[in-house]
Amino acid sequence: MTGGNCSDNRRKGVGSDHDADDTEIHPSRWWMPLFSLFLGGLILAAMWIGGNPRDGLWGFALLAGVGALLLFGTRSETLQGLGGPGRDERWAMIDIHATALTGLVVLVVLIGAWLWELAHGRDGGPYGQIMAVAGLAYIVSVVFLRWRS
Repeated sequence: MTGGNCSDNRRKGVGSDHDADDTEIHPSRWWMPLFSLFLGGLILAAMWIGGNPRDGLWGFALLAGVGALLLFGTRSETLQGLGGPGRDERWAMIDIHATALTGLVVLVVLIGAWLWELAHGRDGGPYGQIMAVAGLAYIVSVVFLRWRS
């Protein structure tokens, strides 16, 4: 710690442990609802181009519903943590663990689908390509985070 007593330094933010808020990622409570609408619009456009506008409308409606839930579900701590700003270090840790668990589940499913395709005499190429991208992204992330620390 720098000079002065501990309480003065905490008030000034010197040597304290307060983390920057996540406004860089979630600038407002509108971020996730609007992002949900954007994704819904992409689904609608892709399905419409593919000749299936009815399913595109269902996809858009589903994501619009998710956006509305995130926007208006302010009484739920879980929805607030999923959807917006003001998350503390507890939510940051929950987010990191949930992301890691999600990645593990997706990787296990990809390996299973790849092995299934191979066992049935098929290529398995798309699954192998996605696993290669995931492995490369992991290695690059480790190198980058190690360099940054």
